[in-house]
Amino acid sequence: MKATTNKPLSDYTIDSRVLYVSALACLLGALSTVGAWALIRLIALSTNLFYLHRFSFLEVSPDSRPLHWWAALVPVAGGLLVGLMARFGSPKVRGHGMPEAVEVIVFQGGRVSPRIAVLKPIATAISIGSGGPFGAEGPVIMTGGAIGSVIGQLLPVSDSERAVLMVSGAAAGVAAAFNCPMSAVLLAVELLLFEWRPRSLVPVAMACVTAGSVRHLLLGSLPIFPMPPTTGLMHHAAMLAALLIGFASALGAIGLSRGIHLSEHFFEVTLKKIHWMWWPAIGGIVVGLGGMIFPPALGAGYEVIQQLVSGDITWRLLAGVLIVKSIIWMFSLGSNTAGGILAPLLMIGAALGVTLGHWMPFLTPGAWAVVGMTAMLSAALGAPLTSAMLAVELTHNGGLMLPVLLACICSYGISILISPRSMLTEGLSRKGLHLSRDYGVDPLEVVMVSAVMHTSVFALPADARRSQAADWFASMNARGPGAWSHWQRIFPLVHEDGRLAGILTRAQMVAAAQAGELERPLLEDGSASPTTLFNMQTLRQAAMVMAESKHTAFPVLDAQDKFAGIVTISDLLQARTLAEQRERERSRVLRLRWPFRSKPDISA
Repeated sequence: MKATTNKPLSDYTIDSRVLYVSALACLLGALSTVGAWALIRLIALSTNLFYLHRFSFLEVSPDSRPLHWWAALVPVAGGLLVGLMARFGSPKVRGHGMPEAVEVIVFQGGRVSPRIAVLKPIATAISIGSGGPFGAEGPVIMTGGAIGSVIGQLLPVSDSERAVLMVSGAAAGVAAAFNCPMSAVLLAVELLLFEWRPRSLVPVAMACVTAGSVRHLLLGSLPIFPMPPTTGLMHHAAMLAALLIGFASALGAIGLSRGIHLSEHFFEVTLKKIHWMWWPAIGGIVVGLGGMIFPPALGAGYEVIQQLVSGDITWRLLAGVLIVKSIIWMFSLGSNTAGGILAPLLMIGAALGVTLGHWMPFLTPGAWAVVGMTAMLSAALGAPLTSAMLAVELTHNGGLMLPVLLACICSYGISILISPRSMLTEGLSRKGLHLSRDYGVDPLEVVMVSAVMHTSVFALPADARRSQAADWFASMNARGPGAWSHWQRIFPLVHEDGRLAGILTRAQMVAAAQAGELERPLLEDGSASPTTLFNMQTLRQAAMVMAESKHTAFPVLDAQDKFAGIVTISDLLQARTLAEQRERERSRVLRLRWPFRSKPDISA
């Protein structure tokens, strides 16, 4: 008799393979850090070539020198090069990296073409170096993920393990680029893994820790945006102000997302007769004009973010970021060029926080910049924990955690109430793909087979003959067509001591009844070694057995290996029904009782 393994139930599903995958993830952490370092250097080289006409890896911004009229054409040239790479290299170099990574991880088994690991950073360096208003973080995610995917394709691993390796590489890239290993782990959980399981969390964390360590060797350990620490008690009014900034950031993120959608619609509909290869160059026209109006809007803009965090602020700077940077970023992103979204969101959010914080003197302008930029990121990505932790790791200022966390949660809650999709999943939705980002316990995991199985079943003795099948068949015909709609589709043969001898399906019962030779043992017409389930297994385990065997009903045994009942595929729905009842049915469980009431409230 085939029986599913009756292993003791555990809190986690994990095996020793996690050690092998974790070792590979550590290697990926180091490789992704080198990839992030190389991308940063490529962006610096590209910026020097485009704007300063020199071969140098020294980090500069496009506006480090006064711009001449021809500087308006530089983003056009960069966009043209990206378009050519996308058409003749790989279309996957387009986009800001994170939605593409999610699509590959969830829907494509973590399979990425090896050329993406090479072409994506080059296209990103050209795009940002020529003035594109992007950050390197999204492309770093795709590049690190591509490295992990390639290693996963070279080795004999499962699709799930390959996806974990890809996420490990992607998260390690973020950890290296932003010096934020903890935030990178949270980013993987909230945006890339879509699960919280040790088999994936352990390798990803190992990759991020390795990336953080190697990053210290290559790029140093200083925070990306240092600022004076916030000390002392947090004023209660500052918390109310954080709520306001969180609310405003949610509306701002939704507005930016709608603007990107309109920009994409413009290119896809209005310019549909123009080959998409030319779209990044057309987007570069708007970027070039915006750069002539407000030069700090060009490039990644880390220097601008540092100004906002340090409190070195003017109204011209705030207006330029909120208006010019937002417009050229949305339009350029709609052209589907290469570049990330994290740095622009941080810059725009910081400017919004400083602007609103001007009327809230409870914290310094730099502190309001940190609150605003993380709240904007939380609303746009739907990642409040990642955003809140970023505030600490980017600035090394843990004193702002309370208002930052409050603003991030507020912006997150408001954004998901108003907008059904985040900036990351909107594009996937338009492709006909759906992702649910609700993390919860699987209802099938909390209901046991014993809770839903049928215990009142029609069973036959182990020594039953075909004549008994014939009697059953005659009684079914006598009861009419309605009798055949009964739930029971398998019929157990049971020994006197309760042990299961075998089963017959309904079709086998009918065939035995019509076969003649009525004294032959009925067990010969059925299966003496059926697959069985145990009453203390979960419905999820039962569902897995049903999926593997393609059968929809199984006999159930108890702890003494005796027949206990039958479970069917329709019984699995009871768990979902119970979960829906818990979500929707509202009732009062307790009632307050007056202390001197003469009659007790028996309903309490």
